[in-house]
Amino acid sequence: MSQTELILSNLPGNALANLRRVDELWHGVRSGSSSSAIPPAIYESSEKIDALDCDVVIAGGTLGIFIAAALVRQGWRVALLERGMLRGREQEWNISRTEMNTFLELNLLSLQELEDVIVTECNPVRIQFLGGPEVWVRDVLNIGVDPVVLLNLLKAQFLADGGKLFEKTAFEKAVIHPNGVTVYADGGPFKTRLLLDAMGHLSPIVRQARKGQKPDGVCLVVGSCAQGFPENEQADLMVSLTPMQQQCQYFWEAFPARDGRTTYLFTYVDAHPSRPRLEDLFEEYLDLLPRYQNTEVKDLNFQRALFGFFPSYQQGPLGSVWNRILAIGDSSGNQSPLSFGGFGAMVRHLKRLGNGIDEALQSDALSRDALNWLQPYQPNLAVTWLFQRAMSIGVDQKTDPDQINKLLITVFREMEHLGEGVLKPFLQDVVQFSGLSQTMIRTAIADPLLIARIVEHVGPSTLISWLGHYLNLGAYSTLYPLAKSLESWTSALSPTQRYRVHRWLDSWEYGSGSDLGSH
Repeated sequence: MSQTELILSNLPGNALANLRRVDELWHGVRSGSSSSAIPPAIYESSEKIDALDCDVVIAGGTLGIFIAAALVRQGWRVALLERGMLRGREQEWNISRTEMNTFLELNLLSLQELEDVIVTECNPVRIQFLGGPEVWVRDVLNIGVDPVVLLNLLKAQFLADGGKLFEKTAFEKAVIHPNGVTVYADGGPFKTRLLLDAMGHLSPIVRQARKGQKPDGVCLVVGSCAQGFPENEQADLMVSLTPMQQQCQYFWEAFPARDGRTTYLFTYVDAHPSRPRLEDLFEEYLDLLPRYQNTEVKDLNFQRALFGFFPSYQQGPLGSVWNRILAIGDSSGNQSPLSFGGFGAMVRHLKRLGNGIDEALQSDALSRDALNWLQPYQPNLAVTWLFQRAMSIGVDQKTDPDQINKLLITVFREMEHLGEGVLKPFLQDVVQFSGLSQTMIRTAIADPLLIARIVEHVGPSTLISWLGHYLNLGAYSTLYPLAKSLESWTSALSPTQRYRVHRWLDSWEYGSGSDLGSH
């Protein structure tokens, strides 16, 4: 019996069976079998609906409750469907305090409630790569939020404001009509003006919309929360211990948790059939954990196991394929390919989506084209594809096993010299033109041969595509402040015109990373 089987078989909640179930899904993505014979979830009808039950139906409660609470507070009739019970997981979500202030700005949590959901806090956090110096940064992913408490508070607020919650109600299909959508689920149907898909990257709606497309990149993650580590309140944001192994560069994260210490091993790969199973990666994690945390596995008391795979696509976010249906959260792919888990991205875009959907409903801008304005192209996310590609390697690609570590040592050293104004946005997945440009110049000067090897590593087509996104990032960064100064005249526009202008401004603000200052 392997270490993984021995440890996970003794954890509550069928941890080993769940790992193997997720591995089956990952195998389906790698092999392409998950894309064959995708059952349709969305249909269209030319008949009108005679009466509507609500304004918005949201399928998927874990992240859907965030936008549900915001929309019902704005006065809309909202129904939230959750296939199980709406309850957060035991493991904390890590985020920064400034990002959590979004809930205060939207009046979804009181100051005391915000403090109640924060269960751990540490500062600063560490970045270090094999053979390189430690880099420390403050206020990035430095607080742990209790998802159970947070979701319970938001659920109570949602219900108190008149929202309708349907638990143990799994989405089945939806039919789009000229004046609404009929959503079929356990206990349905539900007739609504707009359907929001918050069911995640394996949503049946997303699978149909993407037509079985394989992801361009995948982040594989395994980890655990355990007790028995030496006393350590330090957090690691990104650490490497080894050169590339099995065509993977392994990275680590660690955070103090309320009931132990959480450690993750993650790597960036493509969806090639020969990529490792999560169970194999978990075995690697257990083999390397003693070296990382200076303790033996046998001395640890494991509380829970963590694992998953997070696909990402170069063409993102996912635009609306149909009228009256919008993907949000992980379903939309509206996060950096460097990220795993959609909590941070959902919080970052919560105010933008809440205001945008509110205006879309007011102006009846619910066509496919109109909804696409709510998930616009964002060059500051698009440029991160080069970083993801530079931190991964093809299954047959030959390169120096230390190349990724050498690159990251150089890049983070130069960002540290430039200061937290450059370092922190990058670590928060909010790349900004000025910081990126300064970092590239300093890195090229510091080690021009390394940069040449990276260009060879990623290939000319990736580099040419990246240059286009980089130039767009510069244009967005230059033009957004100018466009923002003209916002006052939008009050004279019609609701439809105002909706489009505001979405245009949002796309430039978020696409340039200028929203970072609003958190």
